[in-house]
Amino acid sequence: MRLNISLLLLLLALRAHAAVPPVPAFSHMQAGGAISGWQPLRPAPNAADTRYSLVTDGAGVVLKADAVHSMSGLIYPVRVRLGQFPLLRWRWKIAAPVKSADMTKKSGDDYAARIYVMFDYPYDKLSFGTRMKLQLATAIYGQKLPTAAFNYVWDNRAPAGTLQANVYTDRARMMVLQSGIEKSGTWVEETRDLAADFRLAFGEDAPDVVAIAVATDTDNTGESATAWYGDIRFLPAGAAGPQ
Repeated sequence: MRLNISLLLLLLALRAHAAVPPVPAFSHMQAGGAISGWQPLRPAPNAADTRYSLVTDGAGVVLKADAVHSMSGLIYPVRVRLGQFPLLRWRWKIAAPVKSADMTKKSGDDYAARIYVMFDYPYDKLSFGTRMKLQLATAIYGQKLPTAAFNYVWDNRAPAGTLQANVYTDRARMMVLQSGIEKSGTWVEETRDLAADFRLAFGEDAPDVVAIAVATDTDNTGESATAWYGDIRFLPAGAAGPQ
């Protein structure tokens, strides 16, 4: 009986590990090759596209973003139940922050690096006014906007830990994880409890994640920025160790 219980626990652990939602890993791709699995994200269709490429950095392949007065990202649709996999882990690096960015103004809403997380927030729970704004924005931009989104950003001036609504929509919340030039040129690994951050930002439990995205943008300030992104992973609670 004891052997059977041990075997059952092992099988359950293996099944839980196998169920971790996969996100296409840049480290498994080829430098100079196609960025497999990721799709273009263009929230500002009138802006030029940021250029994304796979490059070798150190011992592995990572995603490089080059923005010149541009705004676009890469998005990967994935369904994640945060009750099972509440942690989000990635690493990133920037050449320098966007010098004149200001997250309190539309004219300064640019970031050297950001990670978007989009949620399946029930449309019918939104106020009538919010629904009308989303419908208008969808008509203007020609693409459906998320009913709730969370952005982790590398800012130029706001202190780490800053949490506020995006200047364009309160359905997107911004959290500053890194700020300023101190860590420019250095890889930084982040692990966030996404479920807890959503609860802090929106005051309720997080619905399922429906997409993950990266973006480096300078369309509002007209500046240039370069960033690098490592693999992005969803993990179960209590997960430890390097990426």
